[in-house]
Amino acid sequence: MRAETDTAAYPITPRNRVKRMHERGSYDRQAVHAILDAAMLCNVAYVIDGQPYATPTLFWRKGDTLYWHGSSASRMLRHLKAGTPACLTVAHLDGLVLARSGFNHSANYRSAMCFGTARLVEDSDEKIEAMRDVVDRFYPGRSALLRPITSQEAKATTIIAMPIDEAAAKVRAKGVGDDEADFALPIWAGVIPVTTVLGAVETCPRLVEGVEPPEMLGLFPPGARLDTSLLAGQDAYEDA
Repeated sequence: MRAETDTAAYPITPRNRVKRMHERGSYDRQAVHAILDAAMLCNVAYVIDGQPYATPTLFWRKGDTLYWHGSSASRMLRHLKAGTPACLTVAHLDGLVLARSGFNHSANYRSAMCFGTARLVEDSDEKIEAMRDVVDRFYPGRSALLRPITSQEAKATTIIAMPIDEAAAKVRAKGVGDDEADFALPIWAGVIPVTTVLGAVETCPRLVEGVEPPEMLGLFPPGARLDTSLLAGQDAYEDA
C-alpha cells in the first residue's frame, strides 16, 4: 500500500510559502506526512457563498491523498462533493514556553497545512475500501475482524478525497527565546512539555465471554504517547 512520490518536497508557491518565522518551515514530504500521521483530528477550511468555515473532523492519509468522512447530511461534505478548493490543517502542542517577557512567551508545536481540491468518492468499490481504510489506518488489520459494512451504512456515509497539491510544515522545538539582556533578570523561565498519553483499556462490559483482545492493541500500551502509537499504526497500514 506504500505509495511512491516523484519528488522529495512539495512545490513552494505563494499559497503555501511560510512567511513568518520561515526558518521553522519545511516543504519536505516526509516532514509533512509525519505531522499528519501523528494525528487523528484535523480542521478542514473552505468557503460557502463567501462565508468561511473550518470544520474539525477525523482524517487519514493514503500516499499523497487525504481522506475524511461524515454524514451525507453534512453541510461541509455536500459543498465539497462538487470539487472545491480546501485547506486541511493539523497541529500538535508539544510544550509551553515561559520567557522573561510576555512578548517572548511561546509554545513548541508541530503543524502542517495542506492545499488541494476536494472531491466526492463516488465509485462504490473505492468508497467501501475507504470505509475499511479509516479503521485499518488507526487499528491495522481490524476491518477483517468486523462484520461487513451494510449498504445502509455506505449510503449514510460520504467520503471526501483531497490530493495534496501543496503543503508546508512548521515546527518550533526549542527552549526559551529571550532577548540577551533579559537573561540576567531574576525571573523564572523554562519549558513545560505537553504530551497526550494513553490510559488503560476499558473493555466493553457486554463483550462475549472468551473473546481475547486483538494483537493490534499492542500499538496502544498504557502510558504510551498517542502520536507515537499513531505513527506506528500508519507504518503498519502502509506496509500491509
